Amino acid sequence: MDLELRQLRCLVAIVDEGTFTDAALALGVSQAAVSRTLASLERALGFRLLRRTSRSVTPTSAGVRVVTHARRVLAAAEELVREASAGQHVLRIGYAWSALGRHTPAFQRRWAAGHPGTELHMVRVNSATAGLAEGSCDLAVLRRPLEDRRFDSAIVGLERRLCAMAADDPLARRRSLRLADLSGHTLLIDRRTGTTTPELWPPDSRPAIQETYDVDDWLTAISTGRCMGMSAEATASQYRRPGVVYRPVRDAEPVAVRLAWWRDDPHPATQNVIELLTDLYRKT
Repeated sequence: MDLELRQLRCLVAIVDEGTFTDAALALGVSQAAVSRTLASLERALGFRLLRRTSRSVTPTSAGVRVVTHARRVLAAAEELVREASAGQHVLRIGYAWSALGRHTPAFQRRWAAGHPGTELHMVRVNSATAGLAEGSCDLAVLRRPLEDRRFDSAIVGLERRLCAMAADDPLARRRSLRLADLSGHTLLIDRRTGTTTPELWPPDSRPAIQETYDVDDWLTAISTGRCMGMSAEATASQYRRPGVVYRPVRDAEPVAVRLAWWRDDPHPATQNVIELLTDLYRKT
């Protein structure tokens, strides 16, 4: 079945305007063209979409459903055109959990000041590529190695690993922890995007593992005291939660912060972003 946007646009116009005559005026075509376009859509779908009397035009029950879908399709098509038209004038940077932590505001301000012709959007997508593979962004901030050969990446900085725990946990009274302090606890991790794996501990002293897929769920569970978490320090900067405290884990290796992009089609601003982020992480 081949549907055309003009058919969906015609249907929505008839419903919104109330008559074929007014729909024709809104679309800038003849009334006969509106009738033909609607008829071709009904033939393609195999059922009637509108009830037409001498006084009014109303959608059938099936028509109501089709109009709802048509509005979504037309909105998505308009968004596609806007993004394509924006081209190099928009830069979308994806992230899974915590963007750039405490560097996020400084990065946004410095980018706006230094690159006023390229509008910056930070996009949260909880996937392994932070939206890069899904087409949701042009660049992605990642905190784990990217094995997919379609992408390239560069390390722009390092972040400490912090343990997140309930504020009333006895370990919260300490200023810092060691990995061994967590081995007898249950650790909540996100295997898709997280930086914590059981391999950080020796095989005979690994903590119990439970999985989560969202930072808000992660924080909510930790606040109950039944489990702990470990994440890059950017998470502590971006997600402060009553009842949850963060403590550095001093013998855990730091987390490498990477900027990733499509290997064969990098955004023109990629190098500028790498240089700015590297400078931010180097100075603080």
